[in-house]
Amino acid sequence: MYSNRPKFIAHWLILILLAGMMAHPAYADDPKARAIMEKVDAREDGDNSTSDMEMVLIDKKGSKRVRRIASFTKDKGEDTLRLMFFKHPADVKDTAFLTHDFDDSEKDDDQWLYLPALRKTKRIASSDKSGSFMGSDLNYSDMTSRDLEDYDFTLKKELAVRGHKAWLIEAIPRSREVVEETGYNKSLLIVRQDNYYVVRAVNWVKDGGYLKYMDVKKLEKIDNIWVGTETHVTKKKGKKTAHKTILTLRNVKFNQDLTFDLFTIRRMEKGL
Repeated sequence: MYSNRPKFIAHWLILILLAGMMAHPAYADDPKARAIMEKVDAREDGDNSTSDMEMVLIDKKGSKRVRRIASFTKDKGEDTLRLMFFKHPADVKDTAFLTHDFDDSEKDDDQWLYLPALRKTKRIASSDKSGSFMGSDLNYSDMTSRDLEDYDFTLKKELAVRGHKAWLIEAIPRSREVVEETGYNKSLLIVRQDNYYVVRAVNWVKDGGYLKYMDVKKLEKIDNIWVGTETHVTKKKGKKTAHKTILTLRNVKFNQDLTFDLFTIRRMEKGL
């Protein structure tokens, strides 16, 4: 599976965004591009991490809504467990989101959303994973890694991003099922050559004629782990911005004393 998150949302984010039209059998897989994406997937992203996240939602008129989140991530063998608690504002306070991200491509990742107003936990079905995550420009499928075997990769060219050499790689889903679940038809990913971090992506959303752009504005090394501490995700139609999400990570810490009991539905419902 490939992911561009330091395994805790932004982890969450990170973010492997996809773009284009639906999968096309004429596309062939490029061994060099796949080797690069395998290194992206294998990049060290830490364990037992905690962070404070700020999520700013900006509509087409420029109006802003700010959400603050506490996030936690822990590895379980080759699998990854993630938990987010919304702390602010009041209308989303105590909402929680739990993910079990499985390395086994034969297993569907499990996701649950706890809604305190209803005192109800909802399991996110595969058919719902292309939907917006908490009103942001991320969808539920963006909150888990992708299986590399679901895509054909093509190396398009080399370029420079903010002074760093990078590769431009196209990712095409191999099936309509992948398109439906992820919400994206094809992707253009920009991978830095020095650290195999996806720093930009352009994505064609499968419905509505929208393009979704991801840009890691700030990339920092924390405890020898590369972390995207500020990421912008912008949804556009033509040149007009329909919506934008800015994700900022603060107080990022690795190797914390997290127990597996934290990453359960019961603990999610209990709150911070």
